[in-house]
Amino acid sequence: MKIRILAVGKLKEKYLLQGVAEYEKRLSPFASVELIETREERMPESPSEAEKEDALKKEGANLLRLVPEKSFLIALDVRGELLSSEALAEKIAALALQGKSDLTFLIGGAFGISAAVRKRADLRLSFSPMTFTHQMVRLLLYEQVYRAFKINRGEKYHW
Repeated sequence: MKIRILAVGKLKEKYLLQGVAEYEKRLSPFASVELIETREERMPESPSEAEKEDALKKEGANLLRLVPEKSFLIALDVRGELLSSEALAEKIAALALQGKSDLTFLIGGAFGISAAVRKRADLRLSFSPMTFTHQMVRLLLYEQVYRAFKINRGEKYHW
């Protein structure tokens, strides 16, 4: 399976970089994982709604250009569907059975994702009604994808 993670911005925090590196290593037996980072739009200290919307549109367009046409797009969205780890594992397994072995996960920037990204997404996924930084969500995504593969293989995933 090929997994592509598209994310706005670069990780800078050492602990997040180390966590992502660990899960990339753990995922390597199960899937080919590619991370693509795009530029985060610069914003004033207190942006207006129009400035936020403009940034979302630009970031969304940059991300969508990187989604292969036949890839199944899962956009992380606070307004998306809440799935358990087991349900996400079932979804990934079902997609593989349908011959959809190219998955793209998309993580927006500080203000989320654009309407165009929501429209293009095959699945909008929320990790929680709580708010997390988009940098932290990246680590959570890696962990949940790894957990899904472990669940699907019937292997222990609780430590």
